[in-house]
Amino acid sequence: MKRLLHTLMAAAISVLLHAQGGMNEVLASIEENNTTLKALREMAGAQKLENRTDLLPADPEVGFNYLWGSPSAIGNRRDVTVSQSFDIATLSGAKGKVTAKKNELLDWQYRADRMNLLLEAKQYCIDLIYYNALLKELHTRMDNVRSIEAAQKRRLDDGDISLPEYNSARLNAASVGAELARAAAEREAVAAQLARLNGGQPVELSATDYDPVLLPAYFSEWYRSAEAKNPVLAYVGGDVELSHRQLALSRQMGLPSFSAGYMSEKTSGEHFRGLALGMSVPLWSNRNRMKQARAEVRAAELRRTDARQQFYGNLETLFRRTQGLRAAADVYRETLLTADNTAFLKTALEAGEISIVEYFIQLAVYYETVDRALDTEREYQKSLAELSAMEL
Repeated sequence: MKRLLHTLMAAAISVLLHAQGGMNEVLASIEENNTTLKALREMAGAQKLENRTDLLPADPEVGFNYLWGSPSAIGNRRDVTVSQSFDIATLSGAKGKVTAKKNELLDWQYRADRMNLLLEAKQYCIDLIYYNALLKELHTRMDNVRSIEAAQKRRLDDGDISLPEYNSARLNAASVGAELARAAAEREAVAAQLARLNGGQPVELSATDYDPVLLPAYFSEWYRSAEAKNPVLAYVGGDVELSHRQLALSRQMGLPSFSAGYMSEKTSGEHFRGLALGMSVPLWSNRNRMKQARAEVRAAELRRTDARQQFYGNLETLFRRTQGLRAAADVYRETLLTADNTAFLKTALEAGEISIVEYFIQLAVYYETVDRALDTEREYQKSLAELSAMEL
């Protein structure tokens, strides 16, 4: 149950969300190749078969007795019996209803596990797109600092600047190169995680931005749809239904069971044969079964209530956080469209209007804003992925 409740944060539905095409291809490949999902499917199939074993009636029983007579004059006795026992729960279908609900819960459990795994994969995809965008930005910065370094070297050779000014350009180039190497290593680590989830096969995802996504404006309207389709809530709801069916089964298991069959008895000069009927009254075996079944009903109903409360609270928190991240990402996006001073600063540097130190200080402000924008967009996309996990 704890494992199921842990999936509540990842179980929301976004009715208006649209996923990335390239990302969808990666997720489809992971669903096909992931060894964990394959094992879970096989385990669910095996468990369903095990559940169905209780549906069949008890095996028929065949008995044979050979009794020696004493005194020998009375002859020997031979008995043959064939009987089949059955209970009310099997005949009424109560066991079948319990088994059907158990198998339905196995399906919901698999959907929850699948959702969690694909959500993990989607978040790695978001990380990969982030690093693709960051590497693209860093390569642009590297081209720029190399150009500046070369220009500063020519000015140093011409005697226009001092060695410390030239070294500032070299240090900046080294810093960008280190960031580039670190980002490349992080990207490879993320790609390795995706390959792990893809059954050891590498995946290709070269996108540098995310497709436009719409976040529902009103939480209350969207929540009703999320609650109706959430697999974890469906599981705990089904668990309540299962406990009621098991309670009904326990009542029927308290009824007598019967057996019917054929019996033959042969003695010297005599032969008896006919029907054999039996009845077993569960005076003791079912004594605590009803108490246990009623307790399980109460526990299942409490789990359902708790799951709904936890789901609502966690989901509302995540929804508000996603809204805040979206607003921050929008601010960064709009600002960067109109506040790119890189070309102006480079022109001013080449014209000697600003020093190399002033150039890098002002450029650092812009680069820091770009980095924060990329990171905020990533956090927004990952938070949105949790909300839209059921769309996977």
